[in-house]
Amino acid sequence: MTDTETTTATPEPGSPDARVERQVRRIAKHIERFTAAHGGGGDAVVEYVGRDATRIVLVGTDGAWGDQVVRNRDIARAAIVKAGVTLHEEFPNELAAKVRTTEFEWSRMAGLQLGGAQG
Repeated sequence: MTDTETTTATPEPGSPDARVERQVRRIAKHIERFTAAHGGGGDAVVEYVGRDATRIVLVGTDGAWGDQVVRNRDIARAAIVKAGVTLHEEFPNELAAKVRTTEFEWSRMAGLQLGGAQG
């Protein structure tokens, strides 16, 4: 192979790489369904949750938001890119201002702060 040639290796079925690819595809489909239901586009921010967890926060074009926790940052970032959503390194003020919360979020937040039931 010369310096200018490249190859695209297909992961062996059952290999760790194949499992990661399946996870990325599955998560990307969830992201695509969310964005389709909320204006056809969106933004995403990847947040550290813990050693084995990363949170994807999605904001649709209409301001609706959702999140999904995945195994690690690399999988989260790859799924976001695959879904074609704009990835932000941090949660920019403009994006935060766009988020539309519902009565459910407000009542849940107040309930947790006031010692109310969780759920």
